[in-house]
Amino acid sequence: MEVEELQKIAKEVRKDIIKMIYQAGSGHPAGSLGMTDVFTALYFGILNHDPKNPKWVERDRLFLSNGHICSALYAVMAKSGYFSESILKSLRKFGSNLQGHPERMKLPGIESTSGPLGEGLAQAAGYALSGRLDGKHFRVFCIASDGEHDEGNHWEAVMFVSKYNLSNLTLFIDRNQIQSDGLTEEIMPINPLKEKYQSFNWNVIEIDGHNFNEIINAVNKARVEYQKPTAIICNVVSGKGVSFMEGDYKWHAKGITKEELEQALKELK
Repeated sequence: MEVEELQKIAKEVRKDIIKMIYQAGSGHPAGSLGMTDVFTALYFGILNHDPKNPKWVERDRLFLSNGHICSALYAVMAKSGYFSESILKSLRKFGSNLQGHPERMKLPGIESTSGPLGEGLAQAAGYALSGRLDGKHFRVFCIASDGEHDEGNHWEAVMFVSKYNLSNLTLFIDRNQIQSDGLTEEIMPINPLKEKYQSFNWNVIEIDGHNFNEIINAVNKARVEYQKPTAIICNVVSGKGVSFMEGDYKWHAKGITKEELEQALKELK
């Protein structure tokens, strides 16, 4: 798919995210908007998957560790055909299949239930190792936030992946520089992040997470790295596309008023 088409899809996804969170009365707009381009690239240009056959054995697996940005995931999955876009308005509603964190048994195409931060890479690592042992050729992708690098269990998984040289696993790091209470480098500094992964014998690629060419090229480089797992540090702007949200950690978890909805949709036209 051409970059221009991916950009159009991403803009529509951002509109859906704003509408979903407004209708829900709560949600996580900053991170969802920030990673929209990565999700769009994955579902429309990278993943080997079939929305009509979500249990296809040879499908690539995507694990979302920072599950609170699921509104972006839901919107992209709906647009790619996993389920009707009409149910997006049920986000976070009681009894809805679109809960505030993805539940594996609730929707086709969801690989794991997420919630507690820091667990996603370990889940992805287990799948990557089992796939190798079973002689499968699918690839495993994981998205994790920069804030959850505060979690010790994430670094245990980093070591595990390195020990078994799981080159069939690619980690996208949502490097938006914020977490719920402020800037990551003020709350718990994680820099130099690239060098830390390299010290654990990972292949590391740093990109502009809003540039589709860079996203896709990084994954192509990861595919031909057979000796190491790859971490792609995605430098993104939280709240991307909505001026009053961009870079403001206060929008990590916050509902949207009618006036804010109208302004955001106007900016995204």
